[in-house]
Amino acid sequence: MSVSPPEARTGLRVHVQRVGTFLSSMVMPNIGAFIAWGLLTALFIEKGWITSLTDAWGADSWVAEIGGWGDFDGGGIVSAMITYLLPILIGAQGGRLIYGTRGAVVGAIATMGVVAGAEVPMFLGAMIVGPLGGWLIEKLDGLWEHRIRPGFEMLVNNFSAGISGAVLAVFGFFGIGPVVTAFSELASNVVDFLVEHSLLPLTSVFIEPAKVLFLNNAINHGILTPLGTNQAAETGKSILFLLEANPGPGLGLLLAFVVFGRGAAKASASGAAVIHVLGGIHEIYFPYVLMKPKLIVAVIAGGMTGVLINVIFDSGLRAPAAPGSILAVYAQTASGSYLGVTLSVIGATVVAFLIAAVLLRTDRADAEPDLAAATAEMEAMKGTRSIASTARRTAAPSAVSKIVFACDAGMGSSAMGASVLRKKIRAAGFTEVSVVNQAIANLTDSYDLVVTHTDLAERARVRTPSAVHVTVDNFMDSPAYREIVEMLSGTADPAVAVPASEPAAGLLAEDAIVLAGRARDAAAAIDEVGALLVASGAVGADYVAAMHERERTVSTFMGNGLAIPHGTLAAKDGIRHSAIAVARYPETIEWNGHPVEFVIGIAAAGDDHLALLSRIAAVFADTDEVERLRSAATRAEVAAVLGAVDAAAGVAE
Repeated sequence: MSVSPPEARTGLRVHVQRVGTFLSSMVMPNIGAFIAWGLLTALFIEKGWITSLTDAWGADSWVAEIGGWGDFDGGGIVSAMITYLLPILIGAQGGRLIYGTRGAVVGAIATMGVVAGAEVPMFLGAMIVGPLGGWLIEKLDGLWEHRIRPGFEMLVNNFSAGISGAVLAVFGFFGIGPVVTAFSELASNVVDFLVEHSLLPLTSVFIEPAKVLFLNNAINHGILTPLGTNQAAETGKSILFLLEANPGPGLGLLLAFVVFGRGAAKASASGAAVIHVLGGIHEIYFPYVLMKPKLIVAVIAGGMTGVLINVIFDSGLRAPAAPGSILAVYAQTASGSYLGVTLSVIGATVVAFLIAAVLLRTDRADAEPDLAAATAEMEAMKGTRSIASTARRTAAPSAVSKIVFACDAGMGSSAMGASVLRKKIRAAGFTEVSVVNQAIANLTDSYDLVVTHTDLAERARVRTPSAVHVTVDNFMDSPAYREIVEMLSGTADPAVAVPASEPAAGLLAEDAIVLAGRARDAAAAIDEVGALLVASGAVGADYVAAMHERERTVSTFMGNGLAIPHGTLAAKDGIRHSAIAVARYPETIEWNGHPVEFVIGIAAAGDDHLALLSRIAAVFADTDEVERLRSAATRAEVAAVLGAVDAAAGVAE
């Protein structure tokens, strides 16, 4: 078993981080849309670049129409994007984070309600009703899960999403919209007060320490971006976009280590500075602060200096600079603000450098700072591995409540692996730990532990960086399952009996069972069970090609002599109805280096195959049951062992 987890995540700070990370996760995927809006604003507003070029001819009407000014006041692309597109994207992403595509649809509908019920851009409103929409439709689906008659699923799903979205839209229109409008006005007044009284630099006292605690994205994209966008919509720019994104404080700190640092910190600081300034990865300098916490004074002073200069020069950005690269900052700098922005970066760098230099020189008698330990501390705060870390660490989390078994399509191997693992965990007494299966493409960073096939591990880590990751290559009897139970309990996994579950009826017809398969290799076996699925009317011939494509991506060998080939996620839409086909091979065939006796082809249109997969998993985890399959003389006996024969077949298990 290979494990690559974060450290234990407990305490108030972690809860704040999770909330902040969730807020920023609604904005970060949509940064491209914010940049597009910023570019259109820079080009087409009344004082935009293209407007200035055409001003000699009185400004072409098409420029004014796009920008929504002059005779076209209130319209245009610029106004439509900030009023409708950006909030709806945020709301949809919030719903998606909670409940996938259905959550995104309901979240978008609900967001439209708050957009229509407010007079300011509804970014904060979208951050409320988007996730609320995802949560609501998830709870509604749970009420009638497995209770809908076959054939009515689409009807119920569509109407439940439409009705719940409409209700939330009305609620947002009358309830949330006015409240968020009032809050936005209050926040704007606070910012105006700070600016007018030259107090805005004091925000660095809170922002810079929060960044080192890895709340930078939460502050920048969860708070400053929505408020700054509202301000930019009115004035064409906002200083709020520069409060966190200014690379000056971090650059000054790193340069001080280049000159006055020692050991590994000094050697790595120059490379870190390049990544920080050009790449915009601010987390690269956090470990340098953590190794000497008093250096926080340097970055606070640098931040305050940068903000003060921007206040004096009335400079700002048109849209968020993401990532916080100096290139992104200049790309979003408003016309007339280049001098102020440049001086703010230089000033922040110089002040942070000077103070950090003094602090470092007074510590020359100390032992060399432990950069590795500081990086580990930063990663513990962040809850995941950092770009600043090059070492692989393995440890167990102190608490795990959500486990996902992920595969490429989310249909076959993950469902069976999840079934085996779920039973072992429940048998060990951990009834509150949920174990689900999911396609890797649909994973969200909300799970505590992720189990995947070795070949899929890197894809899963990209989508769930905060989780513990366990890789296996035998889905039926992997030692990893026992170790996961030990991880949960801290004690040896007791002998676990895997109970049988109620099977789904009618998915495995006797005609779809072959007692003596003719295939002599994996490819031919896929063709053989695929032909059975086609003959059953469940799929077309193209599904067999998708089964081969899936096998080329990752092996469907499950362990204990079993393989379960199935189509890719993209092929799922072509499945007419769920079905399973079984081929037994008296002479084992080679399957990606493993001997296979049984090949079970799967075509799963919905979730109705999961119960049968659970039964199959239980069977192949039990050597006595596998022996019954080997000795079965008729197709009815095979079906009986697998528990998939309905009453009409007249075979009892």
